[in-house]
Amino acid sequence: MLKWQGSKPLRILDFDLENRPLSYWFDGNTTAEVTAIAASWLGETYVDCRLLTLEPGSATAMLDWFLDLYNQADMVTGHYIRKHDLPILNAMCLDLGYPPLGSKLASDTQLDLMKRKDLSASQESLAAMFGLPEPKHHMTQQEWRKANRLLPDGMEATRERVTKDVIQHKALRAELITRGFLKAAKVWSP
Repeated sequence: MLKWQGSKPLRILDFDLENRPLSYWFDGNTTAEVTAIAASWLGETYVDCRLLTLEPGSATAMLDWFLDLYNQADMVTGHYIRKHDLPILNAMCLDLGYPPLGSKLASDTQLDLMKRKDLSASQESLAAMFGLPEPKHHMTQQEWRKANRLLPDGMEATRERVTKDVIQHKALRAELITRGFLKAAKVWSP
C-alpha cells in the first residue's frame, strides 16, 4: 500500500465523469457540461454517483459533493483523468464561480501506463486483455441522446455507465499495479 511520507496510508479516490456537448465553440468543436460523476474510495466497494438534473442548483450540488471528496483525497485515480476529467472539472469550477481545483497527486491508468506501441490503451480494452469480469456499460446513440437531454431513462443509463466505469477502473488499476505495468503517479495542477 502506498504511504504518504512513510506514515499513514494514502486516501485514494477513484472517480469518473460523463459530459455532454453544451454549445458550439470553434470549427464545430463544442464546450462540455458534466452530467454525472461517480466516485469510490480505494478499499471500499460502494460507488456513489451524482447526476445533473433540470432542477436549479443541480450542477452546483454535484460539484460541491465532488469537491468535498476531492479535498479529502491524498490522491485521485481514473482513466485519462489528467487530460480529460480533471480539466473538465476545473472548467466547471471556473464556470460556476468556484476557485480552481487544488493540485493533487493523480494516478492515471492511461497516461501512466508503461510505454507500448500499437496496442489500445482504452480502459475497456485493457480490462478485456486481463480477463477482468467487471463490465463496461455501453450506450447506443439513442441512449446518449436521451442522456444528453437529461431525460430520466437516459440519466439512469448514464448512472449505470459512470458507476460501472469506476468499478471496472478499480479492478484494472489493481491489475496493472500487480503486473508492474503502471508507472508512478504524478501531481496534477490546474
